[in-house]
Amino acid sequence: MTQRKGSAGARRSDTVAEEEDDVTFTAPSTSQVQKGLEKLTPEQLEQKTAEIVQYFLVKDHKKIPIRRSDIVKNVVKEYRNVYPELHMRASRTFEKVFGLKVVEIDVKNHLYILVNKLEAVEGAPVKLNPDNPKMGLLFVILSVVFMKGGVVREALVWNTLKKLRIDHREKHKEFGDVKKVIVDEFVRQRYLEYVRIPHTEPAEYEFRWGLRAEYEVSKVKILEFMGVLHDQDPQSWTQQYREAANSTQTSSQPSTSSQR
Repeated sequence: MTQRKGSAGARRSDTVAEEEDDVTFTAPSTSQVQKGLEKLTPEQLEQKTAEIVQYFLVKDHKKIPIRRSDIVKNVVKEYRNVYPELHMRASRTFEKVFGLKVVEIDVKNHLYILVNKLEAVEGAPVKLNPDNPKMGLLFVILSVVFMKGGVVREALVWNTLKKLRIDHREKHKEFGDVKKVIVDEFVRQRYLEYVRIPHTEPAEYEFRWGLRAEYEVSKVKILEFMGVLHDQDPQSWTQQYREAANSTQTSSQPSTSSQR
């Protein structure tokens, strides 16, 4: 229990650090960007854009959201006065070359992810690959959270997994340390939120959907999955069906990423 509390505290500290880091970068005005562009050659802009694209691809491999402050600090550097232009060029490259879309999932802390552009345009969130066991584990957890109204105590998640012969207290042959995968990896990737319940002693925690899950996981697919599992019409879960339908409509709207 002590270890869990420390881990949660560390994640809160990381969030504070994200906010403090990004404060140091003030987005340049349109006129500042224009003046900066006048001093750079097309080759310099192409090279820096390519570096940003490469940085995104490397970071996204681990499915951890990319911070704007990290892009500026580690890649953009002395080109920071033309960052909006570089961001736009990199986004265009992802769409045209990779079929991916840069999406800002947290406008306050400026966190970005890459999503499948083709599926997003069609109005359906990116589906998790069922052939990936770890993503299958995530899908089960997100299903439990969604069907229970968006927030569940961790005990319910552990009990559900135990019925599937996955004990979070034991090392699993496929996932290894199950609890670490869920509480650390999925949380850092922003698929899940793991939040302490106020005024609980010893400390208790609950799970919620993370920002990335809202963009990548189809609630309609979850309902279809639950319908097959329970031999029940997905529309019989009225509240969840309404939320899933609304999320599909929202995902069909043009999704933009901030260039500020």
